[in-house]
Amino acid sequence: MVDARRATPEDAGELVRLRGLMLAAMSGTPTPPGSWQDAARDNLRAWLAEPEPWLAAFVVDAPDGGALAACAVGTTERRLGGPGNPSGLVGYVFNVSTDPGHRRQGHSRSCLTALLNWFRERGVRTVDLRATAAGRPLYRALGFRETADPAMRLTLPDDAG
Repeated sequence: MVDARRATPEDAGELVRLRGLMLAAMSGTPTPPGSWQDAARDNLRAWLAEPEPWLAAFVVDAPDGGALAACAVGTTERRLGGPGNPSGLVGYVFNVSTDPGHRRQGHSRSCLTALLNWFRERGVRTVDLRATAAGRPLYRALGFRETADPAMRLTLPDDAG
């Protein structure tokens, strides 16, 4: 298995490219280009440079250089603790993606394993994610289980008026 490395701000463009592939896999339709890419790239550059990171990305470089083969990105969140998680620290994995030309080589496993170790080092004991059908076998192999918690979402309008 190839070792993943910690992403740097210079990887932001490639992380956004891989995110577009992951979003397309989740929705079943190609992800349209747009201003979201510039915003995501700018945010990643800043967030990956923070001295006390709440977000981390782990990547595998493509063997031919210049591109990334795979990534796993996650954040930590502070919530009120409870019986199952007294510290209240929760990890959230929101972007695991492998370039189609590099799939089935263990790259996502390497990236995700490195991200899970990063969570452990920070005292995070609960990690959540949403999975595609293709990703579920990997997540199950790493110990993730389906939960009974139904997910809901509210999208607030852009204008506050």
